[in-house]
Amino acid sequence: MDEITFSTLRNLTEEEACDLFAEIRWPGGVIACPKCGSLKGAYKLKSKPDSKNKVAPGTYKCKDCRRKFTVKMGTIFEKSPIPMRDWLLAVYEMNENKTGVSASQLHRKLGVTYKTAWFMCHRIREAMKQEPLGMLLGTVEADETYIGGLEKNKHLSKRKGRSPKAKTPVFAMIERGGDVRAQKVPDTKGRTLQPIIAQNIHPHTRVMTDEYGAYFGLDRFHTSHETVHHLSKEYVRGDVHTNLAENWFSLLKRGIKGNYFHVSPTHLNRYLAEFTFRFNNRKLSDGQRTAKALKGAVGKRLTYDKTIKTEA
Repeated sequence: MDEITFSTLRNLTEEEACDLFAEIRWPGGVIACPKCGSLKGAYKLKSKPDSKNKVAPGTYKCKDCRRKFTVKMGTIFEKSPIPMRDWLLAVYEMNENKTGVSASQLHRKLGVTYKTAWFMCHRIREAMKQEPLGMLLGTVEADETYIGGLEKNKHLSKRKGRSPKAKTPVFAMIERGGDVRAQKVPDTKGRTLQPIIAQNIHPHTRVMTDEYGAYFGLDRFHTSHETVHHLSKEYVRGDVHTNLAENWFSLLKRGIKGNYFHVSPTHLNRYLAEFTFRFNNRKLSDGQRTAKALKGAVGKRLTYDKTIKTEA
């Protein structure tokens, strides 16, 4: 498969777009029937030149169960009327920019309604969700922040000055030279954060935090727990700092402020999945990251009702 670029995607026919996704979904050409699970083979259906009943692009027929299916079936794209080419372009756009792309931008670029673009973005974020593999090792920074709208944009009743009460807490752990893991948390108390640390950070690890009391006692469970004292304006002491975690939070907030303006707590974990996916795959090219996100689209579904009614 050639490198995926915006220009190559833009010039694809719908048939070619479906073929590209099929190549990513079924590498080596071994097609698993989403209807019966058979690996005995499926063949692609094509319209005859003189046929009145045209076959939709990306349609296959299973040799075992004899049923038809499309390349979209069993993915986040299932039952979507959006052309596959537009889906590929949207996935590429969300992987090209470090701070993401807004639904408004997709709405203008693809010529779909804002509501459709918004739903497309959330379905793609679902594809970008990755289950953590193993535990974070080496030197790991842990930090917390608060996500919320700009004070000047809030209703007077919700303005809290410098207090985080009207904002949503987010906790992140980042392995130096490795991956970041981030999630929305109900609060930033030790009884909330320390179990998350225990589940994600290996005991034989140097843990770096600031002096916040929620982290007290981590040295009992890890190789070491070293802190910097931000209140005393100490931000770096040798190799002890939380700069990487703070830089990732800065990237997250720039993306939210610049692209999304406001992120509902209901959907916050999906946005975190998007930002962690791009960061954790930062060594890949834009095209390779796009292909990996497309692989993540398989085996997942996200309906509109679930998107608006269910917390991520």
